[in-house]
Amino acid sequence: MEIILKQDVENVGFKDDIVAVKNGYGRNFLIPQGLAVLATTSAKKVLAETLKQRAFKEEKLIKDATKVADAIKELEIKITAKTGDGSKLFGSVNNGNVAEVLAAAGHEIDKKFIKVEGGNIKRLGKYNATIRLHRAVIIELPVEIIAEQNS
Repeated sequence: MEIILKQDVENVGFKDDIVAVKNGYGRNFLIPQGLAVLATTSAKKVLAETLKQRAFKEEKLIKDATKVADAIKELEIKITAKTGDGSKLFGSVNNGNVAEVLAAAGHEIDKKFIKVEGGNIKRLGKYNATIRLHRAVIIELPVEIIAEQNS
């Protein structure tokens, strides 16, 4: 079944993509949830016209996302966490913590666009976070987890 996505759907595609999905998934989940519409010939024509009009706006969005990406690449992300025995953390560090550190540095990025290598970090060390600023602008950001100093 071919559908046109109305929103980004994880592991399926991005907004305005024409994708093929299994009939049940499209008919029973994506279309009723308002995440997609059936890809008829008329819907495809409307989509083509919309994409044509949006092309120049998209170029500006990519430029802005690239500027933000360059600014973020300059940052050195260090997250302090309480530790137990050795390098094991109390709790864990995840994409929400990375989003908070970026917000403190002046870059508001929704945590759903940040993926931390391994999901939840439970040990001290250096890790990578993948940040998606735009479908065409994805950056890798090194994140270091350091022990909180007890005074």
